[in-house]
Amino acid sequence: MKITVLGASGALGLQLTQQALERGHDVVAVARTPERITVPDSDRLYRVAADVHDPHAMSAAVGTGATIVSGLGIAEGEKPGALTAGARAAVAGTPVHVVWVGAFGTGQSAPVAGGLTRTLLGRFMREEIPDRVGADTTALDAGGTVFHAGPYSNGALSDRRRTLTLGEVRHRMFPARISRATVAAAMLDEAEAPKHFGQTVVPLEK
Repeated sequence: MKITVLGASGALGLQLTQQALERGHDVVAVARTPERITVPDSDRLYRVAADVHDPHAMSAAVGTGATIVSGLGIAEGEKPGALTAGARAAVAGTPVHVVWVGAFGTGQSAPVAGGLTRTLLGRFMREEIPDRVGADTTALDAGGTVFHAGPYSNGALSDRRRTLTLGEVRHRMFPARISRATVAAAMLDEAEAPKHFGQTVVPLEK
């Protein structure tokens, strides 16, 4: 497959890029600063510079008919808006499928996250929640799959990973931690064999 990774220089984006290459895919890795895409060179890796706030650059980078997997996040000190801009750019090229990453406890997963989680997110992510929800909605309206992961860890890739629909998620006081490697693998599983068109899902390590 040809997979376009957005936010490829971030921690999750690097995992998506590296794992997609390891699975044998051609990867267009998009980042504001492509020099920060620190994965080994490959004849199947194409580093592309584009800023989500530049629609023309993003349109050229994303192209048409691609499978798009997003590792976009909101950098510390950055104003909200990047996620919604990125999602709009992703769907504008009529992709084969969009696999987006969001935050557990926001948007559609808020009802299953529990009151304490929602309170903490409302306190610490208050300004960015509308951007996250807007990006999720854009991806979902285009038939994409949105992954709402709990707190990230730097742990190993879990070979027992599962992807649950919101109706299958058990209520917890705090969401389960999950490694970025496992989130990336679950997102790529969905990119390769889509099962959850237009749905928000939750990846778990086991």
